[in-house]
Amino acid sequence: MNIYRRKDGRFEGRVAVGQGRKYRSFYGRTKGETKEKILSYLGSFLRETQRPCLTVEKLFEEWLSAAALRVKESTLANYSMRARAHILPAFGDLRTDELTAIRIRTFVDEKISEGLTANYVADLLATLKSILRFGASQHGIPNPLSDMALLKRQKPRVQLLTEAQQAKLKQYLASDQSLTALGVALSFCTGLRIGELCALKWSDIDLEGKTLTVSRIVQRVCNARNRGTHLVITAPKSTASQRVIPLPECLEEKLSEHRMAGEFFVLSGSEKPVEPRTMQYRFQAILKKEKLPSIHFHALRHMFATNCVELGFDVKSLSELLGHSGVEITLNSYVHSSLERKKQFMRRLSLSA
Repeated sequence: MNIYRRKDGRFEGRVAVGQGRKYRSFYGRTKGETKEKILSYLGSFLRETQRPCLTVEKLFEEWLSAAALRVKESTLANYSMRARAHILPAFGDLRTDELTAIRIRTFVDEKISEGLTANYVADLLATLKSILRFGASQHGIPNPLSDMALLKRQKPRVQLLTEAQQAKLKQYLASDQSLTALGVALSFCTGLRIGELCALKWSDIDLEGKTLTVSRIVQRVCNARNRGTHLVITAPKSTASQRVIPLPECLEEKLSEHRMAGEFFVLSGSEKPVEPRTMQYRFQAILKKEKLPSIHFHALRHMFATNCVELGFDVKSLSELLGHSGVEITLNSYVHSSLERKKQFMRRLSLSA
């Protein structure tokens, strides 16, 4: 497929047809319009020659089977859930040659109008693009998403507690002796993700060496074909997430008071873990009891990162403590600056020599 811009401003695309140097030309006002015409022609040509063509649903099933060999169970469940809830109802019965960029743009507009966030629709498009890329590589199917820009993701706004509210939460955590309070304190003071916290065993905590090792996570994922869910304990989301975190002194006494057998889970005190959703509910109960704003458990991780920067941590060390693959993630997503902190910086400015 050769598409170029002509002197008259139009785009021309040429496709080889028949034997020898024979070509057919297609014209459009834009490169995308020209490509649409070529893809439509190629689709018609394939049908006319009775070349077998997969449906989108059949291609999805092939792609999902291939993906199962390279991704984690939780990731595979997310792929399946997105596709079966949104992609397949819209495109599943279509032949792959009938799936065009125009149809996909209409799908995006419909999903946005239904109230789905831009970030979620971007995830749907990313899944669909991966399916079509697989179709192109395995079956030579034209990919209408190859040159189509995906939706721009919006950075989610994370609500944090103010300094005064954090002080109130810390006061509660210091006085409460429950395992739930211990779990909240661990995330607040080490930046653990909720899945990492729920998977933490006493064998992961070295009180003598004053370290904590992250080597697994707990997740609830969809079963095959999205029929129900089940709890899984698996490796962390990336190699960088498997890490050793030095324990701050403020946690040593609390951990010593609760210390149990090595293979018991810290949050449950038994051989069965507390699942993330339950821990989130318990955290909300603490916030309500202390008359604090309702924030997500993951906000504890953000507050840990922000507090570390204010204490003078270098970003590289902080990034490794959080288990990030690079410092850009730490700076762009996890470090927040309050208005009061900005005022403090601005007060340092002066016109005097």
